[in-house]
Amino acid sequence: MNIFRRPDYKSDATQFLEQLQQAKPTLAGEQRTGRALLWNKLVDRDVWKGFRKARIAQKPYVYQTDK
Repeated sequence: MNIFRRPDYKSDATQFLEQLQQAKPTLAGEQRTGRALLWNKLVDRDVWKGFRKARIAQKPYVYQTDK
């Protein structure tokens, strides 16, 4: 046993998250389901190419008006 060994430190946030996961074990699955609603989408590559071709180049000074 090392006399200089200190107990492992856990921040308040880490302790809170561990308690939350113990209290609600389905939390990880619910997070994946919520993420799938917003982010996990299939991308139509042909439509995306059309969007890229239709872009208009930005002027060097955005706030200058054409007079």
